[in-house]
Amino acid sequence: MKLTFEDFEPGRTFALGPVAVTAQEIIEFATEFDPQPMHMDETAGRASILGGLAASGWHTSALFMRMMAYGYLLNSRSEGAPGIDLMEWKKPVLAGDTLSGRSTVLEARTMRSRPGIGIARFKHEVQNQRGDLVCYCENWIMFGMRDAAEANP
Repeated sequence: MKLTFEDFEPGRTFALGPVAVTAQEIIEFATEFDPQPMHMDETAGRASILGGLAASGWHTSALFMRMMAYGYLLNSRSEGAPGIDLMEWKKPVLAGDTLSGRSTVLEARTMRSRPGIGIARFKHEVQNQRGDLVCYCENWIMFGMRDAAEANP
């Protein structure tokens, strides 16, 4: 049975990851989406304030999204999100890092404008293998309600 809105009670936590970050993956993402030197070349990355070949913040966000999808979204009645309220890249994600983290439900409510849908606000924290916070995010996610799921299997 997929998770429904009723399963996203405030205080509930979902594990994210782990995901290993490789140099090849960093370079491939940067080549297509963020071709700055510190994301494309180890020497340029070491010479930058980032201290090594570093994933773009957008790449970090994409990795986080993958972890969230596999952590719980694909096993839920997710209806998407209305946006991101806060996204902070706290420390560089470097080649060789392994990311993991958690999503925590902060609040949840039904939507008057969309019968059968509830919306939950989350905080998401992603750390590297040393426990350093590398990404922090807050956003709302919409989920189908259990009664709606039973009415429309």
